[in-house]
Amino acid sequence: MLKDTSGKNNVFLNRNYRLVFFGALVSELGAMLYSFAVSFYILELSGNNAFLQGLYLALCGVVYVVFTPVGGVLGDRFNKAKIMYICDYVKGGVIALATLLLVLFQASEARIAVLFAAGILGNAVSGIFSPASSALPPHIVEQDQLQQANAYFSVKNSLQTILGVVLAGILYAALPVPILFAIVAACYVLSGVSEMFIRYAHDAAKERLTIRLALADMREGLDYLKGQKAIMMLMAAILFINFFFAPVSGNFIPYFVKTDVAGAPSYLFDSFLTPELWSAVVTMLIGVSSLVGAVILSARKQEEKCGPRMTLWLCVLAAVMLLLTAGYWLLVDRGVSLNIYLLLFCLGTLLVGFLLPLINIPFNTVLMRIIAKDKLSKVSSIINVLSQGLTPIAAVLAGVILQSFGSTFLLLICSVGFAATALFLLFKKEAREI
Repeated sequence: MLKDTSGKNNVFLNRNYRLVFFGALVSELGAMLYSFAVSFYILELSGNNAFLQGLYLALCGVVYVVFTPVGGVLGDRFNKAKIMYICDYVKGGVIALATLLLVLFQASEARIAVLFAAGILGNAVSGIFSPASSALPPHIVEQDQLQQANAYFSVKNSLQTILGVVLAGILYAALPVPILFAIVAACYVLSGVSEMFIRYAHDAAKERLTIRLALADMREGLDYLKGQKAIMMLMAAILFINFFFAPVSGNFIPYFVKTDVAGAPSYLFDSFLTPELWSAVVTMLIGVSSLVGAVILSARKQEEKCGPRMTLWLCVLAAVMLLLTAGYWLLVDRGVSLNIYLLLFCLGTLLVGFLLPLINIPFNTVLMRIIAKDKLSKVSSIINVLSQGLTPIAAVLAGVILQSFGSTFLLLICSVGFAATALFLLFKKEAREI
């Protein structure tokens, strides 16, 4: 049975949702341009130092995890839309300041220091922004529109991935990095302007926020989650899933492009694709297939349980990772054919992109439905911490492994670890009950 996505049931008729949607589209497009540029720029400035790139990702991840619970407390006590636009203005200011400093300082060491400082400050702000943003949809859309709303957000993410990475690859090759950063700063400011017009019923907290109350709020959110044993078990598994999956996109792909592709005498479509644009192609393919998956879900009726299908799709994703690992060892490491592996990797990323929304959208929808609105920010922040807590460690370890043992060893560890965790979930009764 298909859900009617026309007429009065379409969530896009909701003014607040449109403002959130288009504000997020602009700011996340800027974030994509920024992350694309920083990943390659650090490798460029440091002479392909994978450890330094991993350290950057780790520090940013740690700061994000530390500040996310703070954002959860603030999100349940203050106006979520106000938190969002203030954070976007601050992020725009941080990137603008980094742009100025990159112009003033020409030494590679100084520029790397600027990138690290901007990344740390920006992720602290993002940690405060994220819980308010993720908890806002239940306040502005109807319960039976949550899956549609989340699916449209996934469509947005796919569209900006498709357009953003191509634009990022072109701009990174055509423009000086400071000018690219200035564009990113403008994106955040424009997003903040959109979010200033969001209106919803917000009940202001009566008590003045203190450190003691903030800690009590965090404890309340954790106690609430402890009562949701199936979700806690799933979060423990997702902690390791992210630990094994994040290094593939965050560490391996930029390193693969900078070493294997850029270092090859020739590669597929080298007449018009720079190595950095190959990274954009891979990301764009994920966006295209994610778009297809999200569109399919936007037209489907919400299911009461997402666990059975989610665990199955995770196992399929694990199989894709194992295939790509075997392909890299055979085709690239053993020197058979870089071009065939590029084609195989493109096919694999299409499958990965299609599977991600089939896993993420139903799970996020279930959480929004079962968690009380007045606890959603703090609970979602704790879920974020529980699911992302090991990612910074993974980034550092991945950098060390790449630098010392190469890509095959990293991919082997990540794919085997991911597969073991996915199989564990597949056979757990608690996961199927979610």
